Amino acid sequence: MASNNLMKIPWAKPYFGGGEKKAVADAMRSTWISGGPYVAKFENEFARYHSVPHCITTSNGTSALQLALLGIGAGPGDEVIVPGFSFIAPANMTMAVGAKPVYADIDPHTWCMDPAAVERKISRRTKAIIVVHNYGNVCDMRSLRRIADRHKIFLIEDTAEALFSECCGKLAGTFGDVGCFSFQATKTITTGEGGCVLTRDKELERRMRLIRDHGLSRRGRYWHDVLGFNFRLTNLQAAFGCAQFRNRAKIISAKRRVYALYQKYLKNEKGIRFQCFSPEVNPVIWCVVVDLDPAVFGGGRDWVIKRLASQGIETRPGFYPPSVMPFYHAPRLPVAERVSARLISLPSFPLLTEREIRHVCDQLKKLRKKRS
Repeated sequence: MASNNLMKIPWAKPYFGGGEKKAVADAMRSTWISGGPYVAKFENEFARYHSVPHCITTSNGTSALQLALLGIGAGPGDEVIVPGFSFIAPANMTMAVGAKPVYADIDPHTWCMDPAAVERKISRRTKAIIVVHNYGNVCDMRSLRRIADRHKIFLIEDTAEALFSECCGKLAGTFGDVGCFSFQATKTITTGEGGCVLTRDKELERRMRLIRDHGLSRRGRYWHDVLGFNFRLTNLQAAFGCAQFRNRAKIISAKRRVYALYQKYLKNEKGIRFQCFSPEVNPVIWCVVVDLDPAVFGGGRDWVIKRLASQGIETRPGFYPPSVMPFYHAPRLPVAERVSARLISLPSFPLLTEREIRHVCDQLKKLRKKRS
């Protein structure tokens, strides 16, 4: 337990730009609490910013993934290729629709899906590929798009961690048939919970909008055309999101400042390695994550997490690959397993000060073995 005189630095803290209270109060005064004009406003602004015609807000990023899978018709008998290293939502939602997740290993440097590993996993049952842009990086989308097109399968992007990141001049979430986003409390912009999907396909947009709202038909109230769900975002959340989205330039600038400061204090330090980015990627780092060499940090990553916590610094491990969690019955994923065991996620919220970042870095460097 950290003592009271230690600098306490949480892993995450929300950024409020100043307009959130006013927007939410306006939504409350309108009496539109569930659906309402702020939902449409957020959808329109988000779609326009991404140069994609259709945006559908959802209750969270996980329901966005489920909606995308339901929209493309994924179900029993289908396989969906998912990353061997990411937050587990793509695998969970694949199973939720009755399909089988097939796990592809990752690149050891970018920590994103390896296109060659994806190619090896494709079968006649493959319905889709779900890519995850880990920590703000962007996967090799040109290669993955070519694979999907060649095999005539759907490509879904989980862009929860890469909002505003770009690759080849295009925003993450705009390469696939569907782009899925999360606005959970720790994400780059937040609505508390919440998410959305983007698509250029009008028929896919129609199906997903129908499924999102209990399959309610335009024929009239309480007439249902398909099996649907309640994946709706509230007007209050959308109002909050509109205020956050207006402040995106400040948030992007702050996130880049935080990453640059971590680079300043850690980039050339022994035993510490940053995630690699293709020259074509212009990232907005959701979370600063570094690889700790166990030969240098002799206690191991989990020991480092505990020691930093004792100094008032909250950190998190890398994602656990499904191959080490018995529930998923996944085959060995050697690269994902090796990477996962070494990664530590550092405090990365926009309002971190340089003093706080320097303190995190100093405490981390102290945990290395003494030089011989």
